[in-house]
Amino acid sequence: MARHNETGKKGEVLASTWLKENGYEILHLNWRHSHYEIDIIATLREKLHFIEVKTRNSMAFGHPEESVSKKKFNSLMNAAEEYLIQHPQWKRVQYDILSITKGEDHPLEYFLIEDVYLSNI
Repeated sequence: MARHNETGKKGEVLASTWLKENGYEILHLNWRHSHYEIDIIATLREKLHFIEVKTRNSMAFGHPEESVSKKKFNSLMNAAEEYLIQHPQWKRVQYDILSITKGEDHPLEYFLIEDVYLSNI
């Protein structure tokens, strides 16, 4: 497995743990439909959260959340739309980005961007 894939998988495990510690109930990790994937689907206070996780081992290439492109976000929304077709009971939904920076020279840093909406970028 490529190093960036390993970093991503480790980040999703860290994200899942952090979200649970902060009151979220994890419903799915790496939910897939067709060619779409959602990193984490979770609930908090009767709201469904579609969470994109971005992890970096250093700040050499900027903050992890900066790598969420409009294309990636549209893919997340398309996957979420399919999930909601399959699970129509959810009326309150939210799109979030959980950014994790880890490295040998500093402690883990989590940055949750809630209720994301990307317009024309």
